[in-house]
Amino acid sequence: MARPGNKIIQAKLVLLGDMGTGKTSLVLRFVKGQFFDHQEPTIGAAFFTQILSLTEATVKFDIWDTAGQERYHSLAPMYYRGAAAAVIVYDISSTDTFVRAKRWVQELQRQGNPNMVMALVANKLDLDSKREVQNEDGEQFSQENGMFFMETSAKTAQNINELFYEIAKRLARAYPSKSTGVNLNDETESRTRNLLCCSG
Repeated sequence: MARPGNKIIQAKLVLLGDMGTGKTSLVLRFVKGQFFDHQEPTIGAAFFTQILSLTEATVKFDIWDTAGQERYHSLAPMYYRGAAAAVIVYDISSTDTFVRAKRWVQELQRQGNPNMVMALVANKLDLDSKREVQNEDGEQFSQENGMFFMETSAKTAQNINELFYEIAKRLARAYPSKSTGVNLNDETESRTRNLLCCSG
């Protein structure tokens, strides 16, 4: 919970990436500590909230987990518009998902919030024996594009909390203390949420 006197940052975070990369599993592991081997594909988007308390701030995440299927791509700008942070996910055992993740990054650079905290996440580290995308490839792409990079496994929970804590720390640094209650959400968000979503 919020620490007394701590600044409060409410931040919209969006997850983007191909279907089957484990976006929903990442969020469920972070928010609820759960993992399901057979996770149903997300339809449209799912909405979650989570609070992280840091020394420097309390960050309240509004998390939009977007569908990875191509037919939902046209909806994506509605979710990343006004986002303070984006997590672009690929599967280490699939080069195609890495190529698609690069396209998401380019789209965000063109159309997203210019001050957005972006993380490139190589998920499914538990499938290291089937790895197609090397750690160095993700690391290099992230450095070239001003993002941070992390390898995770939603299945084993490896680096999941670390990922969201790093995003929270970067948001706290990017939005220095003014008053308590810094809202990093788009004003249209409350309308969008009523129209579109559901909570996991």
